[in-house]
Amino acid sequence: MMAEPWQALRLLLAILLTLMALTYQARKKTFLSVQEVTAIENYAKDSLQWITDQYNKESDDKYHFRIFRVLKVQKRITDHLEYHLNVEMQRTTCQKPETTNCVPQEGELHKQVNCFFSVFAIPWFEQYKILNKTCSSD
Repeated sequence: MMAEPWQALRLLLAILLTLMALTYQARKKTFLSVQEVTAIENYAKDSLQWITDQYNKESDDKYHFRIFRVLKVQKRITDHLEYHLNVEMQRTTCQKPETTNCVPQEGELHKQVNCFFSVFAIPWFEQYKILNKTCSSD
């Protein structure tokens, strides 16, 4: 009868160690796949639209910006998707919130920004989050 408490304690210790190992593994990001994809891939296209909307919401500029060139799209797959997006955005002739028939500004109102976005994405639930954003103006 004396062995039963020790067995219970050993079982409890084993469970505790397993939970600690699982917690550590959950924090460690293991990519199952990393690949360059085209901008017209469904989820990449959704992510590009989402970052454009976010950029315009956060921007104090009274004009709408639009992606005019996608330089690179990389998809990383874990338990979610991560998109690493390099884009060229330009200020358009449309003032916010207008987005129809927008062409790039010319002359002194011309502005171009090159941006890198790292986006956490669960597009099938329409969940996105910017993990990293770096933009520089020309």
